[in-house]
Amino acid sequence: MSRKYNNPPIEEAVCDFQFVPGQPWDITIPGLLYDKIRSYFPVKKQQIGLGVRIQPKEGGKEAHVIETTQRMQFFREDNKALVQIGPDRLSINHLRPYPKWVEFKPLILDVLRNYVATAAPKGFKRIGLKYVNKIEIKEKVLDLKEYFKFFPTIPENIPKNNEGFQLRIEIPYGERDRLLLTLGSIDSPDEVSSVLLDLDFILIAPESILVEGAAEWLEEAHNNIEYVFEACITDKCRNLFKEEK
Repeated sequence: MSRKYNNPPIEEAVCDFQFVPGQPWDITIPGLLYDKIRSYFPVKKQQIGLGVRIQPKEGGKEAHVIETTQRMQFFREDNKALVQIGPDRLSINHLRPYPKWVEFKPLILDVLRNYVATAAPKGFKRIGLKYVNKIEIKEKVLDLKEYFKFFPTIPENIPKNNEGFQLRIEIPYGERDRLLLTLGSIDSPDEVSSVLLDLDFILIAPESILVEGAAEWLEEAHNNIEYVFEACITDKCRNLFKEEK
């Protein structure tokens, strides 16, 4: 059974889908999707800017391609959840306060179902389920090993008073999936240390699962993320989140 917390550190959860198109992209698709989900995502905005597209390559590698992006964003009235849609891409974001997985997963699948009914994609090019955890500790000088089991180590004879850090590893889960695990410091108020623990579970093998298999993949991804999150922190860190009894 997974642990439950009264004060979970989740700053943002994102589920991102990239699709193998079944037909050429139609600029009317965002409007058609909006008509289907406007009852719970009524606020519509347009976003134009530069973005990074992750392009799968042979051997499970990925290339990052910079391109101009144009997305439509549909916000919930409280601005805590939104849907973003662009050419052959869909993401569902939820900011703090994060609901339980049993609430977030049905939201993801409902938006996905409406997208599939509208755009008729051939399959998935990539899926990512990402959790960004912001952990604030009321200690300006932080001993990482007291709170984390995953942290950077500094060799002897090198100054230990670093002003910031970032550690990232990629963990393969078979040939189909990968977990990107990142721990890094961020700016914080005086006498507080803020650390981001970022877990991104991704499907890297295009068309390796059917559209109908999204629910099963999401459940597996979420289970792996929960397991790795718990493996990365200590009981002293858990105490910050006030575990439910």
